[in-house]
Amino acid sequence: MADCRLIDGCIFFHDKMADMPAMSEIFKDRYCRGDNTSCARHVVFQALGRGNVPRDLYPNDNDRASDLVAS
Repeated sequence: MADCRLIDGCIFFHDKMADMPAMSEIFKDRYCRGDNTSCARHVVFQALGRGNVPRDLYPNDNDRASDLVAS
């Protein structure tokens, strides 16, 4: 699979991870490169649109993503 199409403009990496490049790469390897279906941010994006993805939603916060999609 290819990289997530949102990876270059993902607010999470520009805001929350800007000062942590090593950790940012770990998150990108796990959630953005290849299979991105486990990324909470991508789940919300797919269900509700880009404008409804909270800036502070971490890629591994699947419980919160599920709550957002369900509401």
